[in-house]
Amino acid sequence: MENLFAMTFTPEQVAALSNLGLAHIGDGVFELLCRSYLCARGEKTVERLHHDTIQLVKAPAQAAFVDRLLPRLTEEELVYYRRGKNAHVHAVPKNATREQYAKATGLEALFGALYLLGRTDRLNELFQLTIDN
Repeated sequence: MENLFAMTFTPEQVAALSNLGLAHIGDGVFELLCRSYLCARGEKTVERLHHDTIQLVKAPAQAAFVDRLLPRLTEEELVYYRRGKNAHVHAVPKNATREQYAKATGLEALFGALYLLGRTDRLNELFQLTIDN
């Protein structure tokens, strides 16, 4: 049985996915990281956990995270980020600008690619850089 918690795609398999497909998986990865982080900090109520998770995963927050991460990304990681950032989305949430949503989609595509490639150490490192600031 395939272990879906430990993906090991090849770079070619990741390249074959659509930009929004990468962002789709990265959205879930980023949210799981946020939820894990909040639980590890000892958040007490479900309501507080939910509220704080929403604050971290919404597009404006993710766009701010991107601004901190960009100088730390490798060339390969920048390629994944740009794939998501340049994806053609048809709708932008009302709480975000088009630029914020593009950056957020780029971040999600990057996190999706790293997850699929099995690079969890780098995922954790990048997440810590975003959340610690």
